[in-house]
Amino acid sequence: MRHVLSSVLALHWAAVFALLAYICMDGSRGIATALGVLGLSVQANGLAGLENVAVLAPLSIALLTVAVLFCWAFVETLLNAAARPDAGESVARTAFVAASLLLSLILVGGVAQGINGLFMIVAIQMTALLASYVAVLAERRSGFAAMHLPEGDVRAAARMAMGAAHSSLLSRISGRPENKPGGRR
Repeated sequence: MRHVLSSVLALHWAAVFALLAYICMDGSRGIATALGVLGLSVQANGLAGLENVAVLAPLSIALLTVAVLFCWAFVETLLNAAARPDAGESVARTAFVAASLLLSLILVGGVAQGINGLFMIVAIQMTALLASYVAVLAERRSGFAAMHLPEGDVRAAARMAMGAAHSSLLSRISGRPENKPGGRR
């Protein structure tokens, strides 16, 4: 079964974190621009302590690492989804955890620097990550459950559905009201 939603979400988050890493590499206004992309307008002159290489390099590397994890989850889902229904699940989980930890560290660092409004931006991004993770889990679980139904249950459900459709069709053709469960009218 194809995991289309999982693939698209992994690719989306890989692109988001890769672009944030690329933006942060600009030493003169990197963090201010990255926060602006996330939705927070911060003056670059208020971030004088955050614009040095000792802060920008680890932040860019951390953002790029999370992007690589999401890219790995994307590739794993595309290549191995047919062979294993749980392909890429551990990588996706690791990517989402790493992204959440990184956003938490950005929040702590921003609050320590006195950046106002950062809590709401990080909360929105964390909510989006959580919604993405829940969607990925739901897609994987539904595919896993569909593949592991007992054959007898599938045949019994198909017979019941065909019987209900047949009964409904006959009652509509004859003009009689449909039977209620248990054979009553």
